Amino acid sequence: MHEKFDFDSATESVKFIKDFFKREKFPDTAIILGSGLGGVTENLKEKIILKNSDIPNYPESTAPGHAGNFVIGKLDNHEVIIIQGRVHFYECHSMKAVTFPVRILGMLGVKNYIATNAVGMINENFRAGDLIAVRDHINLMGDNPLIGKNESRWNERFPDMSNAYDTEFLRIFQDLGLQSGIYAAFSGPSFETPAEIRAAKILGADLAGMSTVPEVIVAHAMGMRVAVLSCIANKASGISETKLSAQEVLDVVKNFSPKFIDIIIKFINKIKN
Repeated sequence: MHEKFDFDSATESVKFIKDFFKREKFPDTAIILGSGLGGVTENLKEKIILKNSDIPNYPESTAPGHAGNFVIGKLDNHEVIIIQGRVHFYECHSMKAVTFPVRILGMLGVKNYIATNAVGMINENFRAGDLIAVRDHINLMGDNPLIGKNESRWNERFPDMSNAYDTEFLRIFQDLGLQSGIYAAFSGPSFETPAEIRAAKILGADLAGMSTVPEVIVAHAMGMRVAVLSCIANKASGISETKLSAQEVLDVVKNFSPKFIDIIIKFINKIKN
């Protein structure tokens, strides 16, 4: 019997997805939607929806604002895969589980991995509602998804992370008028303390969040081109004058959803495979 979230598990999941959609060739681009950003799928045409819970071996997402669907459709005439709802480390999942959806996408032939998330603001030159292109990250989660027995069919043992965030994708975001920043990943689920935010700021971080970085490590290691688009939902702890809450995050992101969708569509149109 194969181990949970290993190559054989992913192979079984991939076969189920191929059989469900009745196809071998899948879109080159996949978008994973963060907290409150699931509205992108409303703009898809000719969409087919597969519930993540129906996919064998797929880890369960319990975070608020994450619908839990694997969707294929056309976004402004470009066929894409959209995953509504990521899996978080703080949901009592291993890093292998957190990045299992990314492994599946890589095995389906996805070339462009676009992650989106809601974040807290560390850089006070930004403001709530800003869309920021992530250009680098600091992993403060205390774990790495590549720890453990290496699977050479997925990636090399020691992947270079110098250019984890695709430079062409960053230029596209810049051309679309977005600023860029460095993302500090904490494990959560508690919001960060003021001291932790001060420390992250000293290290050079502009944004704080509880996801995405494990996905980026695996997607890049598997050879996918990576872009991350962050929506600033609030000021981080010690900067905010009010109590932080998950509901605030969802409310702010929902209000800026049209702007977010517009940027995603324009970005997709400019990607060159």
